[in-house]
Amino acid sequence: MIPRTLQITLSVAVICYFIIILYYLKRKMLELKYTLVWLITGLIMGTMIYFPQILVRFVRFLGIESNMNGLYILCIAFIIVILMTLTSIVSRQQLKIRTLIQEISMLEKRVRELEDETENVAAEMRCGDE
Repeated sequence: MIPRTLQITLSVAVICYFIIILYYLKRKMLELKYTLVWLITGLIMGTMIYFPQILVRFVRFLGIESNMNGLYILCIAFIIVILMTLTSIVSRQQLKIRTLIQEISMLEKRVRELEDETENVAAEMRCGDE
């Protein structure tokens, strides 16, 4: 069992965690689809605070002897999953940025071509007037 003082401290920490996540969402510093991942994480943390036997059973199911070792392994696995998710997001964003840069370059080239054509037509009209 978790000591009552630790349980209260962890509960306050999880509440602060939710406040920060919702603040980020309100300020549009975090998109809704990413916020859901962090909210689910907070729910899992809150569940583990009040029902630690779930963690103990899961660790035993994995065949890990020590609860603390199991907790460390699960934390490291969770961090790896978060890193993979963020890497995936960054990769997709980089591909979108590259595509946008290419499209902008093609548009700039087209604008320059149209400006050159306009200048040529204007020059021809001036020559024809003389």
